[in-house]
Amino acid sequence: MLRYNSVLEAIGNTPIIRLNKFSKWLKGTIYGKMESFNPGQSAKDRIALYMIENAEKSGQLKPGGTVIETTSGNTGFSLAMICVIKGYRCILCVPAKISEEKLNALRAIGAEVNVCPTNVPADDPRSYYSQAKSLHEEIPNSYYVNQYYNTANIMAHYEMTGPEIWEQTEGKITHYVAPCGTGGTLSGTARYLKEQNPNIQVIGVDAYGSVLKKFHETGEFDKNEIYPYKLEAVGKNIIPDNVDFTVIDQFVKAEDKASAFRARQLAKREGLFVGYSSGAAMQGLFKVRDQLTDDSIVVILFPDHGSKYLGKIYNNEWMEDAGFLYGYDNYKYMLKFRKFLRSI
Repeated sequence: MLRYNSVLEAIGNTPIIRLNKFSKWLKGTIYGKMESFNPGQSAKDRIALYMIENAEKSGQLKPGGTVIETTSGNTGFSLAMICVIKGYRCILCVPAKISEEKLNALRAIGAEVNVCPTNVPADDPRSYYSQAKSLHEEIPNSYYVNQYYNTANIMAHYEMTGPEIWEQTEGKITHYVAPCGTGGTLSGTARYLKEQNPNIQVIGVDAYGSVLKKFHETGEFDKNEIYPYKLEAVGKNIIPDNVDFTVIDQFVKAEDKASAFRARQLAKREGLFVGYSSGAAMQGLFKVRDQLTDDSIVVILFPDHGSKYLGKIYNNEWMEDAGFLYGYDNYKYMLKFRKFLRSI
């Protein structure tokens, strides 16, 4: 029987689960790394705990302090959960496109939430980056986590997620696929795996509307790449320090619509109720399926749980409003839906 002294001890050691139904479209053996098995239902539990404890050790965070962070929801929930246990105040700045489920969860666990405009530059005073910095300057004894530039983010996955995947695949992994937002989950895990076997192919999944793929390929930060998109926790309009481009072999971009359908497909075909970015990761693998062989051992990082998106990709009205569905319950549409899935 598992017994923990607090919820913090339950973080990590998540399983990998084989995707059997997808084998008809993809060569090799495909596993999903199920980060929804963390107590906060996402991979962000790992970095939140690591960054908070690192700040405590360095003296940046003192008893009775305030934790401040920018987040699309998952890191915020993990930080709020940890603050409950450790006795810190938690203030979170979030983009307006955050799902209602995530927003309600943040408030339910005791976080103070500031909702900020989504489609503004990072240096705009209204952006969630600028708002977090201002709060940090105003509030004494506060600690700005800053997951995009805090290198404890990448080290959490280097020390935890990477070794887990290596052990779970008995060192046989050939491909690692993960969505890239802050970069820690992708880069920290990849850095460890590459140290064990430099031939492992690391595929980062970016969003249309994000700058990461082009920056990786050209070294150019192109503002023309930036435009609104619906995916959460995938892509960025900045270049975070936690994206280690040297351990990433290639980036592919996943579409908003295709990512939503892939997440729903994972639920209906594999019984895996995963989030929007997990659908993007799955779609990312389809973009490189020609690179797979029968001997490939692939691990896809599925960052969070589908319950965080009940009002979005698992809600037919939201899907229709987004232009992804047209009369979802109509039989003719279902035929188009199946044809679309076969085409992506």
